Formats: sequence, structure tokens, C-alpha cells
Amino acid sequence: MTLGNLRDLYQQVILEHYKKPKYKGKTNPVDRYQKGHNPSCGDTIELTLHLDPNQEKIVDAKFDGEGCAIAIASADLMAEAVKGKTIDEALEMISRFQSMMKGEAEFPKEQRKLNVMQGVAQFPVRIKCANLTWHTLKAALESANSNPASGFVSNEES
Repeated sequence: MTLGNLRDLYQQVILEHYKKPKYKGKTNPVDRYQKGHNPSCGDTIELTLHLDPNQEKIVDAKFDGEGCAIAIASADLMAEAVKGKTIDEALEMISRFQSMMKGEAEFPKEQRKLNVMQGVAQFPVRIKCANLTWHTLKAALESANSNPASGFVSNEES
């Protein structure tokens, strides 16, 4: 597959997740909740998580909000990828995603669907759009309950 064809495929996957997100909504119950906002372009994400009874594993993840195709696709892909993962595994995924946005890493074969976001790294102004939901997930996982840690999480410092 040529590089141009690969880019087209990545764009198609991003548009598919933007137009028909599978994980839009709220989890039931909501064990963790966090809002995220990208002041640069106005993307806003509200993330909810349902955890197992021991608060160690993500049973379900959903999001709501408004944003560009990259922000929404990233949120949908992230929600799908973290289902069934432990909190530590999800935190590792956050770190790997952020490294991928810097061109320093990619996901292994079993999580390769997330690699469609690699193309975003070529457009520095759009990296914040892709990272928003991952920053929001980190804040939600690091909070002790279903109340947001401090209103909106902003990714402006990244």
C-alpha cells in the first residue's frame, strides 16, 4: 500500500468515527466524570467511565461533546480501546498516545487501530485536538470519584 493510500485510509477511518461514533453518550452508572476543553479551537469533551466494583478496570467509557473530526474520532477510538483495560493499562495507553503524537511511538498490533491517529502528528496545530480526550481520560482516572477534579481539564499546556 502506498503512503498516499495509507493516508486516505486513515482519513476514512477518522471520518467514519466522527460521523458515526459508537461510544457517544454516558455510561450507566457513572463512576468517573471529567470535562475537557481545547481553548485553541473550542473542542469540548465530557467523558464518563464505568469501573468494575474494585475500581481497577474500565468496564465502559463514553463521551459527549462537540469538536472537530479529529477530536471526536480520537474520543471514539479511545473509548473503544480502553474498555476492559485496568487503570494502569489505560494510563500506559495515554502515555503511548501522547508519544505517538510526538512521532516517538506507535501502538502494538493488538491496539493498531489507534495508529490511524499518527497522521495528525504531521499537523502540529491539530495535535491538541487528538490529545484532548486522552488528557481528559487521565484526569478522570486520577480523580477519586465521579466528580470532576477541577471543572474543565485544558490541554493548552501540552
